[in-house]
Amino acid sequence: MVVHDGMEAVDTARRKGIVLEPFHHQVGGHMSMLRYDDHTVCKPLVYQEQNFYESLPVAMRQFTPEYRGIVSVSLMEDSRGHLTMIASPQNDIPGPLLSAESSISIWHQFKLGKSSGGAQTLSNWKHSALRKTLSESCHGTSLRRTELQVHTELTCHLEDSNGNQKGSADSNPWGLKCHRKQLSRMSTEYHKNQLHRFLLLENVTSKFYWPCVLDLKMGKRQHGDDATEEKKFRHMKKCAQSTSASLGVRFCGMQVYQTNTGSYICKDKYYGRKLSADGFRQALYHFLHNGQRLRTDLIESIIFQLKSLKSVIEGQTSYRFYSSSLLIIYEGHEPAEHSSTSDKHPTSTPDSGPGNIFPRVDVRMIDFAHTTYQGSRNNHTTYEGPDQGYIFGLESLVQILQGIQEGE
Repeated sequence: MVVHDGMEAVDTARRKGIVLEPFHHQVGGHMSMLRYDDHTVCKPLVYQEQNFYESLPVAMRQFTPEYRGIVSVSLMEDSRGHLTMIASPQNDIPGPLLSAESSISIWHQFKLGKSSGGAQTLSNWKHSALRKTLSESCHGTSLRRTELQVHTELTCHLEDSNGNQKGSADSNPWGLKCHRKQLSRMSTEYHKNQLHRFLLLENVTSKFYWPCVLDLKMGKRQHGDDATEEKKFRHMKKCAQSTSASLGVRFCGMQVYQTNTGSYICKDKYYGRKLSADGFRQALYHFLHNGQRLRTDLIESIIFQLKSLKSVIEGQTSYRFYSSSLLIIYEGHEPAEHSSTSDKHPTSTPDSGPGNIFPRVDVRMIDFAHTTYQGSRNNHTTYEGPDQGYIFGLESLVQILQGIQEGE
């Protein structure tokens, strides 16, 4: 392959690392997630979250993404003005390194265009010259350019609280919105030669062919101990005006594969904030409906894992998972012959057996930047006993799912 002179500096850096790409199954959160490889995602490092993963109790490991270390991320620009994020082993790139807290957001995978359409923005990115994956060969470092393995024929439809379609895209609209917001912000706040630390985490959707994902904010309280009075007030107001107060859980986003249309239905956190307790139950029902039938075959497995997680949380004294989320994921493709059989996450459930070797359901806790526990970084208060707010949310979920299962 012939490399233009103006791109030599960029290609030199690329040979040492991985070109980061937007993660296409992000349904919630306010920071954009990036795809590191097929089985790994990365996010800006926050020391409190890093410490949580590095001191994670053994019992919790089955319910959290696997922690895979830290990488340094730098911005590279070629002669055509294309900006690319390059991830390398932490010590591979010399130069100034931003503190973790100051690098909460840095996403420059491609230039932000003037188009406000998510589908158009993604299309531009998909056909850009920057869609490359780099790998190390056994005979030395080499550059390999491949197409990103996504279902390009897939369409995602974003609906409002009344079920009206607000738009469509080739990826989850919320993830694209987060990505554009971060691009706009970081293009003015940081220089391209600064380095940032990122956490590497397991991509918990990688074993699913058509991952249906539900993001739930757990507990009756969302602000961390280090929150300002203004932030504390905002979070308390959101909780009081949503199902966080009544159920201990709040809807933050979802994508559901519809077998009748071959597309996803997506809903975001603004839809979730408006839900009453009954509305939340309906949202959970819709999460389990594939457009043709209610996936009652999955409910027992989900309940089993939620109850198992509850038992684990009850044993974690002093832990408070403020602002943490819970992901419920299931395979939208029937049958799930494309799911990975190499998954290490326990999937033994009451309906598992010799004929059910593919993981159909997964439950994972994520987002621990504000989690506190005895001995944690920035520990302001040591709490006694387990996180009752989180447990309350799990109990509400189990009760609602049991009602759906019984046809209530």
